[in-house]
Amino acid sequence: MAVYRHAQAIALAERIRFGMRQSDCVVAILTLDGVVSPLVNQEIGLASGMDHLIVPLLERGAEMPALIRHLKPLPFGRNSYADAVGEVIRNIRALTRLEWLKIKCPKYGEEMTQYLPPQEEVEKALLGGSCLDTICTYCEAAISLDPRTLWPL
Repeated sequence: MAVYRHAQAIALAERIRFGMRQSDCVVAILTLDGVVSPLVNQEIGLASGMDHLIVPLLERGAEMPALIRHLKPLPFGRNSYADAVGEVIRNIRALTRLEWLKIKCPKYGEEMTQYLPPQEEVEKALLGGSCLDTICTYCEAAISLDPRTLWPL
């Protein structure tokens, strides 16, 4: 929902509801501080009420909120967050036809849409300890992506 933070003329609650209506899945990033946040818990309640798929990422040491305690969280630590994000992406790809992502060019800051590489390529890069390579559609600069998160390096 970070896309909607730029629409400052629209109230936060409306931006959250709009973003939820446009989504099929909510990834709840539950840090030690986040699990006690009223806003995080309200968003989880809204997603649950809309019958969205909720994928909880739970920081080690944090407790699951009551509303989603029945779900199996993906645990992460401060040093393993990227691995947890990669696991979320892999699982969502297995459930859906996720075919593209938005990437911000590290050189010029322009956001572009890129097709996802096949999961086999991602797995090969992970096993080989290498990056995924793509090209910015605006400036044609080479971009290396972390195969866990698909974020530019």
